[in-house]
Amino acid sequence: MAFDGVVTRAVVRELHKLVGGRISKIHQPHHTDIVMQVRTQGENVKLLLSANPTYPRIHTTTEEFTNPLEAPMFCMLLRKHCEGGMIESIQQVGMERVIHIDVRTRDELGDTVTRRIIMEIMGKHSNIILMEPESGMILDSALHVTMAISQYRQVVPGKSYVAPPSQDKQDPLSVTEPAFLSSIDWNSGRLDKQMVDAFTGISPLLAKEIVYRAGLANRESLWSSFAGIMHAIREHEYAPVIVETKDKANFHVVALTHLTEEASVKPFSTVQQCLQAFYEGKALRDTVKQRAHDLIRFVTGERNKNEKKIEKLESTLQEARDADQFRLYGELITANMHQMKRGDTQLVTVNWYDEAGGTITIPLDPLKTPSENLQSYYKRYNKAKNSMQVVGEQIEQAQAEIQYLDGLLVQLSHATLKDAEEIREELVEQGYVRDRKKRGPRKKKDVRPELEAYRSTDGTDILVGKNNKQNEYLTNKLAAPYETWLHTKDIPGSHVVIRSREVSEQTLLEAANLAAYYSRAQQGSQVPVDFTLIKHVKKPSGAKPGYVIYEQQRTLYVTPDPALIQQLKMNATRGA
Repeated sequence: MAFDGVVTRAVVRELHKLVGGRISKIHQPHHTDIVMQVRTQGENVKLLLSANPTYPRIHTTTEEFTNPLEAPMFCMLLRKHCEGGMIESIQQVGMERVIHIDVRTRDELGDTVTRRIIMEIMGKHSNIILMEPESGMILDSALHVTMAISQYRQVVPGKSYVAPPSQDKQDPLSVTEPAFLSSIDWNSGRLDKQMVDAFTGISPLLAKEIVYRAGLANRESLWSSFAGIMHAIREHEYAPVIVETKDKANFHVVALTHLTEEASVKPFSTVQQCLQAFYEGKALRDTVKQRAHDLIRFVTGERNKNEKKIEKLESTLQEARDADQFRLYGELITANMHQMKRGDTQLVTVNWYDEAGGTITIPLDPLKTPSENLQSYYKRYNKAKNSMQVVGEQIEQAQAEIQYLDGLLVQLSHATLKDAEEIREELVEQGYVRDRKKRGPRKKKDVRPELEAYRSTDGTDILVGKNNKQNEYLTNKLAAPYETWLHTKDIPGSHVVIRSREVSEQTLLEAANLAAYYSRAQQGSQVPVDFTLIKHVKKPSGAKPGYVIYEQQRTLYVTPDPALIQQLKMNATRGA
C-alpha cells in the first residue's frame, strides 16, 4: 500500500466537495480515529480521519462504527470547537502527507473564529491535531508527543504547532527535465529508490511504476515516463485501483501496470471508494486481534495458575492419604505407652494389622513425652483426614475454573470487537479484572446481546452465541422450550439453537456443523455434537456464566466445513 503525497493530493481534490459543508456530529470510535458527519450539498457525508499507526488515512466512508459510551476528551474538545462549524478549506501542504482542514465557527463570546484540524499521515508518527491558526497554539491532539518522545517537536496542548521536519526534496510537479535528469545518478544503482529520495510525495510503489513504464530505461524514456505521470497528476487525472497479487494487496491513484501480471485488478470511479474498499475492516481486524490478544494472554495466565494450583493440591492430597498411617502410629503408641520415656527417638513394636506378625518402627520426637508424641500423631491424623475433603473440593473448583477459562479461550478465537468487549465485561463482573472505566454509580445497561444469525438450506433460522453473555441470553431467555439446542460433547464451544418446532435432518446436520465450527474442535473431524430440546437444558444455581447441564440428548458426528458456514451466513443475509 502507498498512501503517499500523490494519493493525498487526489484525496484532497475529491474532499473539496465538503468545503462549505457544516460539521453536524463528531465521534471518536477509537483513540486514533475521528469520524465527522458533514452536511453538504443536501446530503450527510462521513469523513474518517485515522492516525492508526498501521493504517493511517483520511477519506469519506459509509462504514458503521461503534462509539464508546463516554466520548474521549479529544472528541469533546473537537465538538466544542468544531461541531456546528463550517468547513472553509481543505488544503494539502505542498506534496506532503499533511492536510489542513479550516473550520469557521464561533467561540464562547459568539465571535467568529477559525479552528484548524491537521491530519498528519506519517506511519507510526501519524496524528490528528486541533489548533488555533492565528496564534499557532495547539489545543489538543489524538496522540500527545512529549519531550521524552521527541526533542525536536512536541505535540501537546498549549505548545506552538511545529510542522513535521522538511526532507528537502524537490516538488515532482514543477521539476524541469534538466533538474530531473541531474537528480538521477545513472551509476548509483536503483532508479526507483533515487526518485523516492529526490522527490517529495513519491512512494516506492509509484517509483517502480515510473521505472517500469520507462522500459529499458535511458534518460529520455525515464523522463518521458515521469513527466507523463506527473502531467496526469497535475491535471487531476487519476485512475484509482486496487491490485491484489498472491503476496499482498496494493492501491494507488495511478494505474499499477507493473503489478498486473497474474494479479486481480479492481478499478474504482473515485479515490474515496478505493480507499474505503482497501482499508475497510483491516484496522478493525487489527484492533480485534490486539484486544483479543490481551484477553487471551490474561485468560491463559489464569488457566496456568489453576493448573499449578491443582498440582500443589494433588501433592497435598497425597500427603493427606497418609492419614491412616498417623492413626496407626497413635494406636500403637497408646498400647506401648508404659515402655516409652522422654528422649526415645523411635518405638519398635509389633504391627497388629500385619497378618505376618511383623514389626514397625515409629519415629519419635526425643524432646517430647510419650503422651505428647501420641497427641502429635493424632493431630496430624485429624488434619490429614479433614484436608482430604477440603482439598478434593478445591481441586474440583480449580478444574471447573479451567473448564470455564477454556471456554473463554475458544470464544476469543472467534470474537469480533463487540464480542471481545462483552467477554471483558464478563471478566469484570466475575471479579477477574478491575473495571478501569468505573467512575461512580451508573445505571445498569439493559442491552440484549447481538447473536450470530444463520439460515439453513431449507430456510430455518439458526442462532449462535459466541460468548457467555450471548449463550445465556440465547439459551435461558430467548429460545422457546420446544426449540432444539446443540453443543459439542465435552468440548468448549458455542450454544446453538434451531428456531423451529419441526427440524429436518439436513438442518440438524448444518446446525451441528455450526456448533463444531464454533468450538475448540474447529480443525477436527468427526466432532461429537449433542442435541436436545431447550426444555431439557438447565443452568445450575451458582454456576459460571454459560455453564449448563442437559439430559435426553442424542449425539451427531460432523466435520466442520467453513464453506458451509459461509453459505449459511449468506442465506441469512439474503433473507434479512
